[in-house]
Amino acid sequence: MNTELRHSSRRAAKSPSLARHGRLKPHSPWATIGRVAASVVAVTLVSGSAVAAYAAWDLASTAQPTVTLGNEKVLEGVPDVGAMEGGVNLLVVGSDSRQGQGEGFGDPDEETAVLNDVTMLMHISQDHSNASVVSFPRDMLVDVPECADPQDPNGEPLSEQSGVKINTVLSHGGLGCVVKTVESELGITIPFAGIVQFLGVAGLSEAVGGVEVCVAEPIEDEYTGMFLSAGTHTLSGIDALQFLRTRHGVGDGSDLARISNQQVFLSSLARTLQSNGTLNDPVKLYSIAKAALANMQLSDSLMDPTRMISIAKALKDTDLDKIAFIQYPTAYVEGGGAVAPTSSAEYVRTALQNDLPVSFDPAAQESAFASVADPNAVAAPPAEAPAEGMPVEGVPAEGETAAPAPTAEALPADVAGQTAAETRCSAGRTLDDQ
Repeated sequence: MNTELRHSSRRAAKSPSLARHGRLKPHSPWATIGRVAASVVAVTLVSGSAVAAYAAWDLASTAQPTVTLGNEKVLEGVPDVGAMEGGVNLLVVGSDSRQGQGEGFGDPDEETAVLNDVTMLMHISQDHSNASVVSFPRDMLVDVPECADPQDPNGEPLSEQSGVKINTVLSHGGLGCVVKTVESELGITIPFAGIVQFLGVAGLSEAVGGVEVCVAEPIEDEYTGMFLSAGTHTLSGIDALQFLRTRHGVGDGSDLARISNQQVFLSSLARTLQSNGTLNDPVKLYSIAKAALANMQLSDSLMDPTRMISIAKALKDTDLDKIAFIQYPTAYVEGGGAVAPTSSAEYVRTALQNDLPVSFDPAAQESAFASVADPNAVAAPPAEAPAEGMPVEGVPAEGETAAPAPTAEALPADVAGQTAAETRCSAGRTLDDQ
């Protein structure tokens, strides 16, 4: 393993947290503290402890400046305590900016382009029975609508663009413009959003207590310093970050392979959050909220920590096989170097617009080239035949009316992904194969 890269990763772990984005309009710290302090009563109800007032102040004191998306009015009347009522659309943007990230990620003056190298939408259905997490390839070509200029929100807007890579939109018009672009692509409204940088990902992974991942073949990536042997590993902090960043060390070394590898991590994270009781534990949820406030730049709509907790709790009873991680379907354009959405993207849009769960075509797993089925996974036992005269699940008894069959959007074979119930292993790539 590259010793210097290991040392760099350790140095990075001690570096300052997420720096403020210079192009975004600053918000008054007193307004921020006021909004969070106003949630003290709600925090008390959620945590049931006498330290709620301190918790609210502590959250406010670590919060980053917020970003106004301009569509927060859709949240009027949304309750602040308990699980979020209704559906949720939340966009998470991973910025490759090196500003404030320390020595382990390159020279911030030479290597910072403020690109949204990760663009990921989480959709929770109105009844919380299903959820979809859609990842957009960073080289996907999109049309960018007219956007407010983050440097002068009330001035002349930024002109629309056509056929540009999605990872350039953050630099062009800030988080609000990324949101508008994805809204335009999908035909939905996204009232929640946040930007996270390298150290923020590390901090959030530590807040959840680490995530267990399965590695089928060794991962060797000198670019990120990620070296993992085949087997099972529990990752947190910088190790979790580098696992999510690695591209050269998985699959065919492409960004599409990296998305598939990230889904291995995210599906395990979903299983972890449900199995260890995190989504029912106000103390654990508080620690995650604090990590998010300290390490992410959030939209105004997410600055209330109890709203963040409400969103998390909306998933506590969702069946794992109804949480889908979807790679937005694309194909390389002529000449390569970029990808464009295929006709199959319409199936994903339809599912999101109509609040439908999705089902994957089994053939899609063949294209998930950065993950493979876990060879140690325990197969579900075969269902026992009911005794004579006993009711059969899903079949109405005599005189009863059959319940309407649940509908789902069946995705074509070229839409890759997995559910949170599936334990898959990263298909590693050694240096000899690169």
